[in-house]
Amino acid sequence: MSKKKVLIVTQEMQPYTALSEISEIARQLPQYAQDNGLEVRILMPRFGSINERRHRLHEVVRLSGMNIIVDDDDYPLIIKVASLPGARMQVYFLDNEDFFKRKNTFLDEKGKPFEDNPDRMIFFCKGVLETVKKFGWPPNIIHCHGWMTSLIPAYVKTAYKKEALFQQTKVVYSVYDGEMTDNFSDDFYSKASINNLTEAELSTYQNGDKIALHQGAINFSDALIVGSENLSANVTKLLEESGKPTLERQEGDTMMSAYLDFYGSLMEEEVEG
Repeated sequence: MSKKKVLIVTQEMQPYTALSEISEIARQLPQYAQDNGLEVRILMPRFGSINERRHRLHEVVRLSGMNIIVDDDDYPLIIKVASLPGARMQVYFLDNEDFFKRKNTFLDEKGKPFEDNPDRMIFFCKGVLETVKKFGWPPNIIHCHGWMTSLIPAYVKTAYKKEALFQQTKVVYSVYDGEMTDNFSDDFYSKASINNLTEAELSTYQNGDKIALHQGAINFSDALIVGSENLSANVTKLLEESGKPTLERQEGDTMMSAYLDFYGSLMEEEVEG
């Protein structure tokens, strides 16, 4: 029997980036899942703060060469790979000089969000699914970590819903504190459109006159995980009202096994762990 496949998509991960609690969870989970019988692949952005020489990143030519459209402009997608230290698995990095060369991750030297953070997020989310298509690797679960991954649930359930590769895919979204949407504007919806996806289909990413990334991701995901101890009252309410399978925040030694049990319940098959 073939192994169940889990795609981990994260905006950060130890030892490459360490911005929040996401980085440690995203480091532990893939290795634990692989050690317990799952086939795992990891995708993340190649931020300029990641030292390519130290971490031995190199380009995967067979996967590179695609162009991703953001706001009617084409941006080359470069795929790089590195072996995760202490584990028998590889991490794939999505790179583009316009979006990821800068040394700062999300904030400029004055502590303000980069104006093109929406474009960077859209590029990354589109690039993730196009890369998975290049893999020819149908994931049973796509587990998204961080606001930068929040469009993936919508894309899988709308623009890519007829793709054979994603017919059996369940999307899990871990909800962490913070969205960084202060400089997102109304043109976000037209930029985020893909494969005839309409702005109306993305309307759940709006709350009043504000962009609400968690709200949209919660709406389109199959299941949810509470990733942070402190979430806003609004996000907590959205989780409670979603009616979707939700794993409450986990801590300590049982966290990883709880995640795998949750995966197993979604795949309707017990995962050894």
